[in-house]
Amino acid sequence: MKKLAVTLAALTAIAAAHSAFAQSAKPEDDIRYRQAAFTVMAKHFSHLGAMANGKVPFDAKAAAADADVLAVVDKLPFTAFGPGTDKGGDTKAKPEIWQKTADFNQDRDHMETEMGKLVTAAKSGNLDAIKAAFGQTAKTCKSCHDSFKQK
Repeated sequence: MKKLAVTLAALTAIAAAHSAFAQSAKPEDDIRYRQAAFTVMAKHFSHLGAMANGKVPFDAKAAAADADVLAVVDKLPFTAFGPGTDKGGDTKAKPEIWQKTADFNQDRDHMETEMGKLVTAAKSGNLDAIKAAFGQTAKTCKSCHDSFKQK
């Protein structure tokens, strides 16, 4: 648990620092940053999903730990969609992110709202609540991927 607390503290510090300096010197750095943040998010989200879908045994302590990480990480990638990050670099982001910014931001806000509900459910230790919240959160992820991520 101590290791998780240290990891979360480090992630929080990184998030605060990156939010303050949302744009890196090179767009490629922001692209790698957001991809790394999405990778961390996907790892913990997938683990909760595996529990929700009965693919791994439910572990309330592990669910709460995943929730702790998601509570910090879910906002990180969105600080790195700045100018220039639509060109160059290895990205699957569609140009629509920068062309339809209001739609992208709406999807982001919806995902963050649903992720908050999932975090609350996971910390409650109630598997039925996790299942319901996971399903809704997964829908928001899919919607954004369908609209704004290349296959």
